[in-house]
Amino acid sequence: MKGVKDMTRGNPFVLLSGFAFSLMIGNVFQQLNTFVDTMIVGKYLGVTALAALGATEWLVFVMFGCVQGITQGFSISMAKRFGSRDEEELKKDMGGSLLLCLVLSIVFTVVGLLLCKPVLVWLNTPEDMIGMAQVYLRTLCGGVCISFCYNILAAFLRAVGDSRTPLIAVSLAAVCNIVLDLLFVIILHLGVFGAALATLLSQLLSAVYCMRVVRNGGFVRIGRADLEIRPERCWRLLGLGLPMGLQNVITGFGGLAVQSVVNGFGTIFVAGFTAANKLYGLLETAAVSYSYAVVSYTGQNAGAGDYGRVKKGLGAACVMGVVTSVLMSAIMLTFGDPILRCFLSGEEKVLMQTLEIGCTFLRILAAFFWLLYLLYIVRACVQGMGNTVLPMCSSFLQLFMRVGCAFFLTKRIGQAGVFWGEISAWLLADMFLCLCLLWVYRRQVMIQKVQE
Repeated sequence: MKGVKDMTRGNPFVLLSGFAFSLMIGNVFQQLNTFVDTMIVGKYLGVTALAALGATEWLVFVMFGCVQGITQGFSISMAKRFGSRDEEELKKDMGGSLLLCLVLSIVFTVVGLLLCKPVLVWLNTPEDMIGMAQVYLRTLCGGVCISFCYNILAAFLRAVGDSRTPLIAVSLAAVCNIVLDLLFVIILHLGVFGAALATLLSQLLSAVYCMRVVRNGGFVRIGRADLEIRPERCWRLLGLGLPMGLQNVITGFGGLAVQSVVNGFGTIFVAGFTAANKLYGLLETAAVSYSYAVVSYTGQNAGAGDYGRVKKGLGAACVMGVVTSVLMSAIMLTFGDPILRCFLSGEEKVLMQTLEIGCTFLRILAAFFWLLYLLYIVRACVQGMGNTVLPMCSSFLQLFMRVGCAFFLTKRIGQAGVFWGEISAWLLADMFLCLCLLWVYRRQVMIQKVQE
């Protein structure tokens, strides 16, 4: 299949940088979907609508982060099958993953639609924005099957080393999203419903493109036999996927708890916090890209039994991550103010107050952004070696720090306690994951020696 890359041979730095670069561009385009949504909503629907999207941000992360985590967990098994050159098992893993995604998409849709309003009320969402937030959430919940479809196809392609196809897919989606945002929000006046609908339809385009590549690529041909229900295989795939999905859910619940505190600070603080988070999310995409690359690289080399290459790849990824984080911090400090202005409109006094909140958050993030990049890389290496439970446990530490700072530190130092909770979460998770990495790596090497 065109674009497939064997990562068990060649220079680790070259392989990871090339693979991650394509993913990075793709993830930037993917972030542009929400980036453009936020910009258009803030400019054309006002601060209240922007705050409504901000009030749903962690709820959206919980749902779609869980989808991404589960499918990424499935891809670990596929990457190992590819690295060990076991095509038959690779096809069966792909078939089992598709069936599981179908079942899970139904569950997610029903649960999401039922819990939408109660959760918004629990989060103390202000009365003037709860209606718009509910419309936005329910629209996205109705299309969660589209997200499952795209993410499992993209996860399979990354597992076999193809980062080009997901790049093209999300690039097409970004262009589609911009056009549909302009059409639905500005021309047809569909409000936040139009913004959510544009996101879903653009992701559907991505899924269709990935499906065509998988079907026509010639690398694997999934038959009916590969789509049969095999309990043992399904449990094994869920054992990899569910901890990664729960990892994002745990992180998301921490964010939800923080959001409930943020909502209590009023619409202006919510708007400034939301605008800064959008830029933060865009600059975080490189870290996400490195994590995808490290999972695929580690999975393939672990499948081939070459843990020496796993170690070399980890070192190369850490160097790339730290250098990239410094560049991203420079962007926050230099261009943070003008970028945040793109999201905001209204009276000058309100605008300046909102900007001050957002820029303060960005300055704090910029000083410690390297911690976030190392977190993504080290966690991905542990996951790629087949252990997804310990990285999930690190999310509990992040939850503890974010929630603790939001509820208790804010009482001592004010609103900035929310910002410092993010940094504290990164630091504690990094320390825990480094210890986990040493344990998992040594254990895998010992198992390999025994088998030899």
